Amino acid sequence: MRVDQRTAPVRNHERSTAATAGRAAAVAHPNIALIKYWGKRDEHLVLPRTDSLSMTLDLFPTTTRVVLDPAAEQDTVTLNGLPLTGEAQRRVAAFLDLVRRRAGSSRRAVVHTENTVPTGAGLASSASGFAALAVAAAAAYGLGLDATALSRLARRGSGSAARSLFGGFVQWHAGPSSAPPTEADLASYAEPVPVAAFEPALVIAVVNAGPKAVSSRAAMRRTVDTSPLYQPWARSSERDLAEMRAALRRGDLDAAGEIAERNALGMHATMLAARPAVRYLAPATLTVLDAVIGLRQEGVPAYATMDAGPNVKVLCHRTDAGRVADAVRGAAPDAAVHTAGPGTGARLLDEARR
Repeated sequence: MRVDQRTAPVRNHERSTAATAGRAAAVAHPNIALIKYWGKRDEHLVLPRTDSLSMTLDLFPTTTRVVLDPAAEQDTVTLNGLPLTGEAQRRVAAFLDLVRRRAGSSRRAVVHTENTVPTGAGLASSASGFAALAVAAAAAYGLGLDATALSRLARRGSGSAARSLFGGFVQWHAGPSSAPPTEADLASYAEPVPVAAFEPALVIAVVNAGPKAVSSRAAMRRTVDTSPLYQPWARSSERDLAEMRAALRRGDLDAAGEIAERNALGMHATMLAARPAVRYLAPATLTVLDAVIGLRQEGVPAYATMDAGPNVKVLCHRTDAGRVADAVRGAAPDAAVHTAGPGTGARLLDEARR
């Protein structure tokens, strides 16, 4: 079975049925990076220091509806029925300002988001959130953007959202570091990666669904500025990416898993070496990591990866996912365990049917 890599965002000929004037709704899924994005070279344009590569999931969707309100004086944003406030609200408003500038519009928006993934827990909630917002807002404001342009737009809200525009395995290009801002902006986008026919799964162990004590943005900045291990990791990540693409082309899950695990552990090592250290790993995280090593010793191909948080994702064959999930539950009985496969890209929902 070939991994689904549909690029479902928005096709111009679909817009008339998927969105009506001044309103649109979209759905997107989170993605889990196998080659990590960690560190920005441009905070304003959200340009990464290295390329990254991820798998979009087929669970934890975010659904966002955008309705333009000509009478409103400010944007209104709700998340799971509750008003968004503080920095989270400001990020959404700033993103909508970017869309309005491109559309030549001053109309404010009412945004309703339903998120099924824990927010701020290292499970890529911002990726699915801003991917869905980018697709819905671009349609509501009448921007005729193709998938690549939508990926660039989503990047401005949250870097990893650039990857959630696409399904399956996806690479986000950092672009040339020496290019002027306009060219650098155009060169940093995501696109699907060629993958051989195989059936991977990610077993996700949510050992702590609460928000992180240190945000990813703050942790990235501290790591880049103070960790003596950051630059060596960034250089090795370039090699990891090339080897990962080759492993996916030949459908070699063992090689892909080994690369993903070392890349993730290296990223966390850079954080532990920051001044002061950033530590997301919890006791339950280490217990699950030990269980993954135990599975490999028993002959089960299973490999761990972790984002900026304590939760562990285990890459394995779909046929081994049940055994892997059982081992994870045994290691962390209080964890919520989910099994995901490769999912589809962000897409507009048909507002007429809604």
